[in-house]
Amino acid sequence: MRSADISRHARQVIDVTQGHPQGCDPSIVRSWQRCLEDYHLDPAQNIAPTVLEHGRILEGRERLQQVLHIAGHEMNSLHQQLSGAGHAVLLTDARGVILNCVTAPAERKVFEHAGLWLGADWSEAREGTNGIGTCMVERQALTIHQDEHFRGRHTGLTCSASPVFDPQGELLAVLDVSSARHEVSRQSQFHTMALVNLSAKIIESSYFLHHFEGQWLLRFHLQAQSLGLFSEGMLAFDGDGVICAVNQSALNLLGKARDGLVGHNIDGLFDSSGDELFARATPQASASWPLCTRDGRYLFAALRGPARTVPTPVRVQPEPVRVQTSSICLGDEALQNDFRRALRVFERDVPLLINGETGSGKEAFAKAVHQASLRAGQSFVALNCAAIPESLIESELFGYRGGSFTGARKEGMQGKLQQADGGTLFLDEIGDMPLAMQTRLLRVLEDRLVVPIGGEPQAVNVRIISATHRNLLERVAEGSFREDLFYRLNGLEIALPALRDRSDKSQLLDFLLAEEAGQEPLVIQHEARDALLNFSWPGNVRQMRNVLRTLAALCEGGEIKLQDLPANVRIAPVGVVAPSEQPLEEAEKMALLMALQLHRWHMTHTALQLGVSRNTLYRKLRKHGIER
Repeated sequence: MRSADISRHARQVIDVTQGHPQGCDPSIVRSWQRCLEDYHLDPAQNIAPTVLEHGRILEGRERLQQVLHIAGHEMNSLHQQLSGAGHAVLLTDARGVILNCVTAPAERKVFEHAGLWLGADWSEAREGTNGIGTCMVERQALTIHQDEHFRGRHTGLTCSASPVFDPQGELLAVLDVSSARHEVSRQSQFHTMALVNLSAKIIESSYFLHHFEGQWLLRFHLQAQSLGLFSEGMLAFDGDGVICAVNQSALNLLGKARDGLVGHNIDGLFDSSGDELFARATPQASASWPLCTRDGRYLFAALRGPARTVPTPVRVQPEPVRVQTSSICLGDEALQNDFRRALRVFERDVPLLINGETGSGKEAFAKAVHQASLRAGQSFVALNCAAIPESLIESELFGYRGGSFTGARKEGMQGKLQQADGGTLFLDEIGDMPLAMQTRLLRVLEDRLVVPIGGEPQAVNVRIISATHRNLLERVAEGSFREDLFYRLNGLEIALPALRDRSDKSQLLDFLLAEEAGQEPLVIQHEARDALLNFSWPGNVRQMRNVLRTLAALCEGGEIKLQDLPANVRIAPVGVVAPSEQPLEEAEKMALLMALQLHRWHMTHTALQLGVSRNTLYRKLRKHGIER
């Protein structure tokens, strides 16, 4: 930005804070006043944001490891929904430090030039009014559009941010979408802001569920069909019925303040006694039931928790029992044969390379091999090479010695290889590992020694299972993957079939439903089963599991009906083409439907895959009468 424009913006900031003109957003005025009076910032100062040292970034990511894991998928999904181009999806900690960023590789330099670096501090006290920092202070979702930024340097950005709170109501993180395009209008951000807010609530709810995993968790809503959605109320309590935490939706539904619930016994909240509630607990909380509050509010609730039973004497086994393959479904004969082959070579310390589409169950297959092996009692450590920023993957994989670089923790940090010592290391998306790390990994596999950053070599006894959805030989040919590492990892390659190609779809459907339903037996109506089995499942096993999880949570009466299924699953089965007098027309229609489902009806991505313009795509949809 030119210095004249920065000076003009600085004068505008001073005029607004002194004169309070009509029409200005009060939250922007409040923020500009804080920047001048409390932080003593200069709106004309043209310096880049402060970036934390490498070690402090690692510490921040380690503190929020579970949040980053939960948020990773949601951030990628949000980036896709926003058409990708021109947007950066950011997650910061409660201090405003960027810990993860999702953007198109070709646009990374644009956002880095704008100061959106990994480790950059975007708190309001540092950078003035901005989406992340002002969201932290105001504790609400908001958009800061171009000239609403305090610093003139940032007026090329438009940022929509939403807070993510922990179960105690404290700020946990901030989810932000930033755009550096000048033509972005404030009105166009209404849609973006709605998506960001929704994604933040999903992350918040998922974190709440994971945080109290294994404890009693009451989920409730005014409508039974809203259970399982991000707007549901959640209330966690201990074995004595004392409430530990509630989410904001629970406070809204119950009309209570947080301090009026936390620390109090659940007996005083509902018409049912604590013992009556405990008796309804199931591991998966798949069935809902009506629940009345003391003040006469009627809700629908489900309680997740360990069922209370009378303890029985435990018979001591003379031999430890080997863990079998109960964690995955192996009804497909070819898949079963591949599993037997994989287990045999794994026991001989031969590396496995699992290839398959995204969501086809590569990590579940790898974990089942580990659990069925003689290493079942040792650690299974997973590392997603595509989900970790390139600047951090070395520390994550190899660890570091205390004091080895500025900001490093005094006690150092164990890398994934050391954590997996004696067990199994699963390297997911190995095809995305940076070349420099490939060289170091190859040395570890050959020497069986790990050298932490700044440390001495340490012997490790670890077996490696790798996975990828890419063609590694193509990556080798284009020079982005080492040929020697490929042959070192590819002791045995297992190609997992896509869900649409598996012969055990019906068994898998029952297997996944039983897992999601827990102790509540559910039945699938014949028409619903046919629709589920005939659906193409572009997201594979992961997509089927997510759909069944939602169906189990919303099911009433123990039966899943056709009308309960998501709309895209209820449409005419893809891939089953009835005899037609116009087979080419039918084939084109089927191809369009498959591409749309693969890209979740994202028109730009679908058009790119099909090699046509968006206008041509819409014209063909109208021609075939295809509607979402």
